[in-house]
Amino acid sequence: MVNLEWYRTFKYVYKTGTLTGAAEALFISQPGVSLHLSSLESYVGYKLFDRTSRKMVPTEKGKVLYNFITDALCKLEEAEKNFQRSTEKNTPTISIGMCFETFQITLEPYLATFPFNVIIQFGEYPEMIENLDKGILDLIITPQMISKNAIEYQAFSSETIILIAGSETDSNDFDILKKQNDPIKIEEWLKKQRWYGTTGDMEHLRRFWQLNFNKHADFRPNYIVPNLNSIVRCLSNSTGLAVIPDFLCKSELESGKIKLLWEGKTPLKNTLYFASKKKTIYTNEIQLIKDTFTKIM
Repeated sequence: MVNLEWYRTFKYVYKTGTLTGAAEALFISQPGVSLHLSSLESYVGYKLFDRTSRKMVPTEKGKVLYNFITDALCKLEEAEKNFQRSTEKNTPTISIGMCFETFQITLEPYLATFPFNVIIQFGEYPEMIENLDKGILDLIITPQMISKNAIEYQAFSSETIILIAGSETDSNDFDILKKQNDPIKIEEWLKKQRWYGTTGDMEHLRRFWQLNFNKHADFRPNYIVPNLNSIVRCLSNSTGLAVIPDFLCKSELESGKIKLLWEGKTPLKNTLYFASKKKTIYTNEIQLIKDTFTKIM
């Protein structure tokens, strides 16, 4: 009989578009993802994805399989969560959704201080909000608001999407171009540099470019790394450029390992929200998590 974890892995490869993204979402290794996927393809007898250099593209049969199993998997995950709660009478479990980079910078060092169990889930914000509405998640850290009758949003911080450079990057010419306020020459200079990006879609770069140059970025990064925190580490005391939220590189900016190159002609800001159910039995636990975030950010 087929291993149900193969289907779960298939679902996250389909949704994230990469083996790395699926591995991060499932807390397993990338080789483990590859093994599950190849085992499932062997079991069903056909390819589920076409492998490209940037993304796993589902085949037509892969799309059919995904549409057939996705509702059943969601029900199983919800049943798993509800059963877990019903058996944990003394120690509650709080499930929190956020992006991987936010978790590393904020909650990761504080997990051991919480007097309750915690499950961290990563994914796309619309999916996490759906899971919050279904009761699979208890709290989300999100820059997006999607209206749901049972969900309330509380603004608690903001982030500015900035252009950063490694400390060894020669930016003298760029500083002169900024003073001249010539967007054409600024764009030309930027496109000649070495860029870092992630395996996922580069929403920050796209929005930053659209806001400042009124067009889509017509280039791809030179170096693709797993996540935004990897970019910060790669740029530290080195050369290259990237567009990321400011709070993810605050300490590196302060220490001089990287430098702020440009906030853009108009700063690109996101408001960060706590999203939670209006009615919950975990009010105290959720408030403790909120207080921790507020203290950090």
